[in-house]
Parts: sequence; C-alpha cells; structure tokens
Amino acid sequence: MKILVLNCGSSSLKFQLINMDNNERMAKGNFERIGGMKTTLKLNVGGKKEELLHIARDFDEAIEFVLEVLLKPEYGLIKSLDEIGAIGHRIVHGGEMFSQSVLIDDEVVEEIEKCIDLAPLHNPAGVAGIRAARKVLPEIPMVAVFDTAFHQTMPTKAYIYQIPYRYYTSYKIRKYGFHGTSHRYVAQRVAELMGEKSENLKVINCHLGQGASICAIDGGKSIDTSMGLTPLAGIPMATRCGDIDPAIIPYIMKRDNLGPEDMEEILNKQSGAWGVSGVSSDFKDVEDGYKMGDSRSILALESQAYRIAQYIGQYAIALGGVDVITFAGGVGENGIETRERVCKYLEPFGIKLDPAANKTRGKEKCISAEDSKVKLYIIPTNEELMIAKDTYELIK
Repeated sequence: MKILVLNCGSSSLKFQLINMDNNERMAKGNFERIGGMKTTLKLNVGGKKEELLHIARDFDEAIEFVLEVLLKPEYGLIKSLDEIGAIGHRIVHGGEMFSQSVLIDDEVVEEIEKCIDLAPLHNPAGVAGIRAARKVLPEIPMVAVFDTAFHQTMPTKAYIYQIPYRYYTSYKIRKYGFHGTSHRYVAQRVAELMGEKSENLKVINCHLGQGASICAIDGGKSIDTSMGLTPLAGIPMATRCGDIDPAIIPYIMKRDNLGPEDMEEILNKQSGAWGVSGVSSDFKDVEDGYKMGDSRSILALESQAYRIAQYIGQYAIALGGVDVITFAGGVGENGIETRERVCKYLEPFGIKLDPAANKTRGKEKCISAEDSKVKLYIIPTNEELMIAKDTYELIK
C-alpha cells in the first residue's frame, strides 16, 4: 500500500509518498509560496531533484498539482490515484482532545479547529490541507497525526503551570509540548538499534534544528518535554528565545512602548541565535562565525549548549537515570560541534563522547566512548514514516 503524507504550513505544502510494503520513500517534495505570484515545487524522486514552477493560489490547487506530478509516467510512481491507499496529515496541536492519531471525520476537523487559538499559525493550515485533500480525493481515508499527542502521557505535575488554576480550567493553559512524532520515532528506533525493547529504556532525545526541544521518554512514553503551551518555550532556538524570566516581557513592552503582537514578533522571530549573534537565523552561518572567533556567535552557541545540557540534567532526574541520549533534527544530526559542546558539560557524570565517531553527519551511529556510562546516538528523525505507519495501522 502507498501512503501520501501531507504537512501543510502557512504558505507551504511538504509531502512524501511512502510504499508501506518496504517503508520506502518513493518521492518527496516541498511546495513553497502557495498563494504567491511564483509558487515552486521542489521535487525529489529517487534522489533526482528538480524544481517545477506552477501557480497555486491555495491548497486545493497545490494538492491537485502534486497529484498530477505523482501520476506523470516519467516518474514511474503511480498509474492511478487508486494506488494511494490513504493520506496522513501532520497536525501541530491537538490540545487535550487527542492523545493518539485518529481517522479524520467532520467531528475531528471541528475539534482541530477548536485548537486554533493554541496554534494560530499552524492549525489553520492543517485544516485547510485536510479540506483540500478531501475535496480532491473524497473516497480515500485520511488520518490526523498530532505533534502534541505523544506528550499527553506527561503527569500533571509536569504539565501544570504555577499560575492561578482557573487559567487551566477555563483556557487549558498548560504545557503541551511539540515534535512528538519525532521524539516517538527516535525512541523506537534507538531501541531497535540497541537490541532493546522501548519499554525497558530511559531515553533523553534532543531534537535540535531551527526549532528545538528536549524530551524525557520512559518506557516509550513522554514524561516531560521542554516546549510548553507554544513552541517558544525550552532551549534557545534559531530565532526563538526559549525560557526567559517572564517579567522581561512587560518590562520591555513598557520601556519600548510595544504591544503584544510586537513582543510576540521579537520573542519568536528576532531572538535565539539570531538575536544574540546578529549574524544569521541559520545555525550554519552562526557556526562559521564561531570558527572565525566572533564573540557574539560564540556566546550564542555556547549559551545554547549550556541550556541543552541543563535540560538533560533535569530529565535525568525526572527519569531516575538515563540509558541513552539521542541527537536528532537538522542540527542534532549534522552538528558535530554542537554535540561536542553539549557533551562536554556531561563528562563529570561519566557521559563521554567518542570524538572520532562523532565526526558523522546525518547517519545513524553510536557516538559514545566505550567507557561512557550512558550511550550516545545520532538518530536522523523520520516523522513522515511515523505518520505513514500510524495511518496504515488505523486504516488496516
């Protein structure tokens, strides 16, 4: 069976076509600037990459074009849309309603819409993608896979905020966490590589990229994670500040005469590595600044590594010990220097990196020294495969 995985952003559509007979990714693509004058589909079929220009005014037109491309004989992907057995949709926020992936019906769509206040940038795009896909392929079953669902196993003490309880009961303000599909995949995959069962392992996964989060996973279940009500909380990221003293927010607003929207822009898009370094929102550029000896680039990356190590320490306590620490996400998988900086803080606890093994980018690998008390692994994440697996299991 072939599963189509859709990930809709505010103006983008990422997709993968996966053959569930062998878990092979047959094609992947990213439709950018949907709704703009010049939309582009970046396509990768069998390792061959190309860019296709096509006007897509909305998700309906974008998905229609993606299906046209998948049907083209020169790619040899599918001969008929009937070969697509189901569609899996990545949905960012499921609130407390969804603790697992679900088959999509009208009621599910309504519940996702109720979570728009919790994810105003992401959930509207997810709903638009579902509606567009159902319009083009009304007979094909569809599944919603939620970033937040994996973290619904967190105990109350981990997700409740120490603010008046009425804000939880009235507005559902609590820690939700994100990157759940990635954290779940990594925890399962590292268990396979170690020849262990997930339920026997205590894992701390570091999903490091433009957005980043740390997750404590006990027996395959999330017990705590660094992101909170929104993806702004936790460790410093490319443009997001991570955890800060909340009193900073009204202080800056008063001093600079700013409104809530201005402050959200600063904390989400002008902070993190970009805000401290002043170099770039791309970690590669900031890393180059670090190597050149730029003091602010060094400060940005050293501060981030320090905060990551602090979270690892917190979660080792939460787990009552740790068996393996994993690195995933674009920076986690490829950032040789980032892993070195983080692991340097862990050495006093007998957690040791193998410098030679660490000189690896984008490959599954054990990178801990032989005498390390905790295993260290690089695990390239595969959220799309996880979405496809959930979709397949639900429609089987």
